Amino acid sequence: MPQQQKEIEMHTTQPIIKEKGITILAIESSCDETAASICVDGKILSNVIASQSVHEKYGGVVPELASRAHMQNIIPVVSECFQEAFPNQPNEYNVLDGIAFTQAPGLIGSLLIGAQFAKSLSIALDKPLISVHHMQAHVLANLIPSTKPEFPFLCLTVSGGHTQIVLANSPLDLTVIGETIDDAAGEAFDKTAKLLGLPYPGGPLIDQYAALGNPLKFKFAEPQIPELNFSFSGLKTSVLYFLQKQEPGFIEDNLNDLCASVQYTIVQILLKKIKKAVAQTGIKQVCLAGGVSANSGLRNGLQEMGLKHGWKTFVPPFEYCTDNAAMIAITGYYKYLEGQFCNLDISPAARAEW
Repeated sequence: MPQQQKEIEMHTTQPIIKEKGITILAIESSCDETAASICVDGKILSNVIASQSVHEKYGGVVPELASRAHMQNIIPVVSECFQEAFPNQPNEYNVLDGIAFTQAPGLIGSLLIGAQFAKSLSIALDKPLISVHHMQAHVLANLIPSTKPEFPFLCLTVSGGHTQIVLANSPLDLTVIGETIDDAAGEAFDKTAKLLGLPYPGGPLIDQYAALGNPLKFKFAEPQIPELNFSFSGLKTSVLYFLQKQEPGFIEDNLNDLCASVQYTIVQILLKKIKKAVAQTGIKQVCLAGGVSANSGLRNGLQEMGLKHGWKTFVPPFEYCTDNAAMIAITGYYKYLEGQFCNLDISPAARAEW
């Protein structure tokens, strides 16, 4: 067994506590953004993201193209990350105490690029390796700003592939208490945008047009799912059938109102469930996370509901909502404190439970 792997195994159950200066490099490559971040004692010093425009003409992310772009981007992104964090010593990799990376879920080819880079750096620097679950990191993005929730709190986590309500008792004690049984909210946004003839990615465009429309102009189905779970497939079908009945030119003439009505319906589904979760748990600190948390309708809706019902609501800055490495870094920091390291034989996974 290689010496590096032996050393990592020795520390997997023993928390490591340093007085100061715990420095974590984080790599995020779960989909089509190559990102790197450095945090010191939980404070983000740099957060660099390279997006991929190659997928726009295909109407969605092409896994093979995403993997190739990660291979091209990862070294320049990490280099820029160090330059921003340590302008006086941009190549001093030995300042690192650990290397964190997104292990799951995501596109397997994309995850492999980030994982292999992190493993290679771990071996070269003789530093611990820290695997991070992408959705756990989205929740902990709420701990990055100076104004942060106290534990316990609820987090509505909404992305292109996931829609969840998470109960957070501590940074590493997170429990999913509600989730989608089919499509995610982000998927509903993007598929509806495609029905409306909007280019990829369509979710942000719906948000833009919705600001100019009447959210009550058109009525779409809100699936009635028990407990705290979600469903968005019925909504997507409702929009499809509605549009099929219309005359040519209807979408162009009513685009703003259609986008506003679709967004309003999705947001209401989400807010009704988080309201129910607050009632069931009695927890009145509510956070938002995930790529769809950048949606203005959802952000404003949660804050308005919080004011109405006396909740404390927390929404991360936009840069920490979409896929980014800062959220991987803050999660890696808390895992470092507890000595939760992984072995070099760990493999990325397209799907993984918490």
